[in-house]
Amino acid sequence: MAPRTLAAALALAAGAAVALVVPAGTATAAVQSPPGGKDVTAVLFEWKFDSVAKACTDTLGPAGYGYVQVSPPQEHIQGAQWWTSYQPVSYKIAGRLGDRAAFSRMVNTCHSAGVKVVADAVINHMAAGDGTGTGGSSYTKYTYPGIYSGADMDDCRATISNYNDRANVQNCELVGLADLDTGEDYVRGRIATYLNDLLSLGVDGFRIDAAKHMPAADLAAIKSRLSNPGAYWKQEAIHGAGEAVSPSEYLGTGDVQEFRYARDLKRVFNNENLAYLKNYGEGWGYMESGRSAVFVDNHDTERGGDTLSYKDGATYTLASVFMLAWPYGSPDVHSGYEFSDRDAGPPNGGAVNACYSDGWKCQHAWREISSMVGFRNATRGQAVTNWWDDGGDRIAFGRGSTGYVAINHEGSSLSRTFQTSLPGGAYCDVQSGRAVTVDGSGRFTTTIGAHTAVALHTGARTC
Repeated sequence: MAPRTLAAALALAAGAAVALVVPAGTATAAVQSPPGGKDVTAVLFEWKFDSVAKACTDTLGPAGYGYVQVSPPQEHIQGAQWWTSYQPVSYKIAGRLGDRAAFSRMVNTCHSAGVKVVADAVINHMAAGDGTGTGGSSYTKYTYPGIYSGADMDDCRATISNYNDRANVQNCELVGLADLDTGEDYVRGRIATYLNDLLSLGVDGFRIDAAKHMPAADLAAIKSRLSNPGAYWKQEAIHGAGEAVSPSEYLGTGDVQEFRYARDLKRVFNNENLAYLKNYGEGWGYMESGRSAVFVDNHDTERGGDTLSYKDGATYTLASVFMLAWPYGSPDVHSGYEFSDRDAGPPNGGAVNACYSDGWKCQHAWREISSMVGFRNATRGQAVTNWWDDGGDRIAFGRGSTGYVAINHEGSSLSRTFQTSLPGGAYCDVQSGRAVTVDGSGRFTTTIGAHTAVALHTGARTC
């Protein structure tokens, strides 16, 4: 399969790119959203582990991020393209992003900065083709010495072709990759051994790649074998209208990524009215907030175009501000690099010498986005209050008595007096760094520039 074809298919790896159907059913005993007061994850896509460690110390910890998600650490096929990270050859920590020692240093450094670590776990499949992996392991498709043999991948050796057929989706090969039979006891044990190895190095949780292509019961069996069965567990299960497999099936194991959230944000911010967001989340038929992971974009969707991306400028920034201010789901902030070629791997092999250079976008560090992490932490658990909109693309709302945000997604400035539930006094607008005074009745008057926002919270009283 040509790399271009493979990359395009990976961008839709867990199903169709459209869907607005309400998920069927619910599950019990789910692991809730990331614990504690910090539920925002910075997804440092294809960053070397040494660069992740530096970011934890310099930006993520100080901004209040609760988690950092790192790209798959296991040995994978050789090649410069980003998607080579998603074709495992072995479970050694020996990918392009760093070796075992670098990974361990990163975890320890991030923990010291108050940031927990989530590893992207590719456990549905192994690599296609044959060759030598990034850690020196030889392999052929269906034979990965010391790990798996053909008997572990013989349920279906055809490429997935019918998303209305559960067996086809969960037993056959995702874009021609060797599909592991996760119903086998040995395979479950081998995967659990890999995840336990990462836990032994201090990892706090996992993002389960291509979860939709594994039966929920298989994932539950694997998770039950973990040394820490309560580790955070976030599953990629892309919603597809009318498909045989529903993302809600996976709620019994942990959180599930709500792809409709990101798709709908793009549509609303580009073509509809922000006023429609007044009941965004469960009111739109999404999975329940406490078990959903949300994002404005991720590495697949920014390339596939089904969500906003850094290329959308202020629209992308304001959508991120809204996500972090709005109390639905646990947010992921994607932080990647510029690309014109969808297949292109990370600049400098993943080494980030400095943000905003060599193509690294560092969205996690943009003032408008990083400042909202503190806003989210300060307002956690507070209901939406004092909603206001103009019927179009200007909205404002509070989070109890701890925060207030106003978003102007129009082409002209907005001057207005806003009613909040904030205590009176001086505040810092964390978006601009300007001082704002709230009177004793909870009101403040300000001018908001075109396609910008104002955000006040009780954790930022002075600039």
